[in-house]
Amino acid sequence: MQQYKPLFSDPYHVGTVANSQACLRLGDLDEIGDGTHFLHFTMLGLFSFREMSVGEAIDFWLEFLETLGLKPDYVTIHPDRLAEWTPLYRDRLRIVPEPECTWSDGSTTGYCTEFHKDGVEIGNIVNPLGTCIDVGFGADRLAMLAYGMPPESEIEILRDAILTIIESGYRPGNKEQGYVLRKLLRRLHRIGGTLDHRFFLEEVDRQERLLAKYLRLRDKYPQMSPEWWFDTHGVELSEMPALDE
Repeated sequence: MQQYKPLFSDPYHVGTVANSQACLRLGDLDEIGDGTHFLHFTMLGLFSFREMSVGEAIDFWLEFLETLGLKPDYVTIHPDRLAEWTPLYRDRLRIVPEPECTWSDGSTTGYCTEFHKDGVEIGNIVNPLGTCIDVGFGADRLAMLAYGMPPESEIEILRDAILTIIESGYRPGNKEQGYVLRKLLRRLHRIGGTLDHRFFLEEVDRQERLLAKYLRLRDKYPQMSPEWWFDTHGVELSEMPALDE
């Protein structure tokens, strides 16, 4: 979506585009492997700039979901748009008011309506600035619901995401994508997974050395902050054993 942000706020731009984009979401890291949360996934997007209405977007996506044999159990709408948007569904779905149905990315904000199936949000339609459309549906969740694809384990999800990042040209480091990769390698090792790649083996060795350093120094610096441990020694304090262990 980020590449389209300037077009949302450009009152002279009119048009509609669609895409699919690979995404990496770390906010739900503790939930991956539950069958509904994914680490690396594909997002289907539809973006309309002062051309498609909310009603047309709803019709389009309901028709698309129908081709997959999917019908949402219900949709949510922000109370401020309930009276205006409810008729757009034409009694096809149950409507649930939801105050959290808003979206914001800096100065670009808007109300949204969300689609739910089997207790999972499968997509939403955002109305940025009240004049545009930003639709997002997770292809992996749709495939899981439409075709009954069995969920992967946390270890499998981590392995796939790590290899995808590596194949994209990144290597472990202390900043940005490199730090994300290092964090995922560390988590895979911590939950008992393995990976036949030198980056994984190097990270395992690195973690063993950091643990030894921490065990050697922790009694000498018991009051130091997590920031100090990380900045001075590269130790993630939250992943080290407690002092009384």
